[in-house]
Amino acid sequence: MKPFRVLRPASRLLAASSSRCGSLPRRASGSIALCAAKRLRVRHYSSHKSASIGSDGLRVDVSGTKKRESLPYFWLRDNCRCASCINQDTRQRNFNTFAIPTDIKPSNVSSTAEGVSVQWSDGHQSQYDWDFIQHYVKGDKRDRSVTHDLHYWGAEIAENQPTVSYNDVMNSEKGVAELTARIQKYGFSFIDSTPAHDPDLTRQVLERIAFIRLTHYGGFYDFIPDLAMADTAYTNLALPAHTDNTYFTDPSGLQAFHLLSHTPPPGVSAETAQGGASLLVDAFNAARILKKEDTRAFEVLSKVRLPWHASGNAGITITPDKLYPVLELDEDSGELHRVRWNNDDRGVVPFGEEYSPEEWYGAARKWDEILRRKESEFWVQLTPGRVLVFDNWRVMHGRSAFEGIRRICGAYINRDDWISRWRNTNFDRKKVLDNVIG
Repeated sequence: MKPFRVLRPASRLLAASSSRCGSLPRRASGSIALCAAKRLRVRHYSSHKSASIGSDGLRVDVSGTKKRESLPYFWLRDNCRCASCINQDTRQRNFNTFAIPTDIKPSNVSSTAEGVSVQWSDGHQSQYDWDFIQHYVKGDKRDRSVTHDLHYWGAEIAENQPTVSYNDVMNSEKGVAELTARIQKYGFSFIDSTPAHDPDLTRQVLERIAFIRLTHYGGFYDFIPDLAMADTAYTNLALPAHTDNTYFTDPSGLQAFHLLSHTPPPGVSAETAQGGASLLVDAFNAARILKKEDTRAFEVLSKVRLPWHASGNAGITITPDKLYPVLELDEDSGELHRVRWNNDDRGVVPFGEEYSPEEWYGAARKWDEILRRKESEFWVQLTPGRVLVFDNWRVMHGRSAFEGIRRICGAYINRDDWISRWRNTNFDRKKVLDNVIG
């Protein structure tokens, strides 16, 4: 993937303001009305979509339910998107917000089919499209959630496994779009027909998504079960369903595995070598089941904050910036935002929380039981040539014990990086910018 450009902070202050955005088209049929309060000309395009000068803000007349009748003038001026105010390369502000006069007001307002043009008292002219104006009179902020249209699953996903091809991902942005869209919807995807003779080719296909994250385990990993790092992942033991990086403030967004080879122990044929199946569990689906079957248990796991740690390697003691619950909910919507679960990495259940340790253990027992149900578990045998990429905030992984030596490569990728890649390959640029900027 091409390297991302480094954004440099804009340093120019608010220019004296005779600058103009490109003017919006105006229709000859637009009527002209007089604002009696200010005796200023205001041009309207239509009766059901128009703007006018108010005493304390831009008054907006649009159809539908509104949360406010006007938009504050200073707020509007701060959100001018013209080429003078916004660096068109970096999309950063090009001016000092606090150089704008606190009593800034329009001297003229005109409405067209496309939006609203405002001539400000300091001489600057701004254009606002109707999508922006209507959104903020009807709502408070943009919905930045990426958890819409999720497909929840259990064991039945084995019949319809989300998959893309290595060549598609390597050779086109459409392939990256399909991969990230599957991960966003299902929480995971396979990349089939990936060459297994050279692990660097796996690294390259993962970097088509985004940068590989460096941790105390290194960057791109290529390992066998030799306990080179003090973690049970570097053994041949069975691992129950868990998320990785519970001990990071910001757990990795994606994780990937590619089984390069599985060498059986001496005297055992490859056909009869046992174990090593991979386990995936949709933790968001499990949380939905928990909430339905035991609402109190769901509440306990979303409110009791726990310590998490990684302390097995010499000189390494990692813990998050604060205590985090198993189920992290979105502060605005109350919907599930992230699951943080690895019982092996959990510290001591604290006293002094809203619920007692005994209540937490009871809720966690119910949670563990749901995770271990056959209908929750998707078991799959990884094979050379098939890369597994999954959302570490949503999908838990584990494995069965195995014989012999397995060589696996893979990587972590930051959440923000892969979500950015998903947005920019699946949606047009304006929609992305509106969503993330406001």
